[in-house]
Amino acid sequence: QAQLVESGGGLVQAGGSLTLSCGTSGLTSSTYQMGWFRQSPGKEREFVGVISWSGGTTYYADAVRGRFTISRDNGKNTVYLQMNSLKPEDTAVYYCAAARAWGGSMRRAYDYNYWGQGTQVTVSS
Repeated sequence: QAQLVESGGGLVQAGGSLTLSCGTSGLTSSTYQMGWFRQSPGKEREFVGVISWSGGTTYYADAVRGRFTISRDNGKNTVYLQMNSLKPEDTAVYYCAAARAWGGSMRRAYDYNYWGQGTQVTVSS
């Protein structure tokens, strides 16, 4: 059974940095594309970024491009989301997700097959 577990969330001041991790088990994560999404109260889950199975391709939402970086260590079955220059509007529950195939825009939740339970990130002003 596939399992994704996020960690690293917490409270940080605006302008600060935080790194989230997503550990996987029960699937060969090195063959999956891995995405990050976030959801804040009253809003729909939104795409943050995605990295291809090889790590050779990454896409980011406009709101985070230049501030957030996704990387992966397939040997450790772990994907990372490095978040710099954090803003209060980045406050949300962050989810990682795994997709078997690279198809479509990879920016929609239904592009992904497995999800983690989420980790809270709170940015204070």
